[in-house]
Amino acid sequence: MEARLDFFANPVAAKVSKYIFSAGKVVLDSALPATTQQLVALRVSQINGCGFCVDMHTKDAAHAGESSVRLNLVAAWREATVFTDAERAALELAEQGTRIADGGTGVTDEVWAHAAKHYDEDQLAALVSLVAMMNTVNRLNVIVRQPAGGYEPGKWG
Repeated sequence: MEARLDFFANPVAAKVSKYIFSAGKVVLDSALPATTQQLVALRVSQINGCGFCVDMHTKDAAHAGESSVRLNLVAAWREATVFTDAERAALELAEQGTRIADGGTGVTDEVWAHAAKHYDEDQLAALVSLVAMMNTVNRLNVIVRQPAGGYEPGKWG
């Protein structure tokens, strides 16, 4: 598949990307555990069908030392025994925050309270920001049909 638009080369899109990446750096530098960030980014991208981001976040997580077992089980995290309770809380919040248009009510009070048991306010702010930004980036990539498979870890960071 060929991209409809070279999003990273287009001057308007390049300006938008600059701000998205700046916001992403704030999350990366936050106290939200890097492993949680990787798992959430991957799960949101899986839900949205963003092959480019699934490719990127799977490779980046593996490059950072994440196990193939855990990466392979992210899509089935509810049935898997390899995730901590805190990671499960973050994944559930990410799923509900991503599936807003699927007839849900957004993030339920129960899911929020479960996440709040594991993460402080700064970490929750980073988690919510990560979910929102991943949804934004996924939609950009899906709309322009950004192809998957060619991402190399460390290429952009």
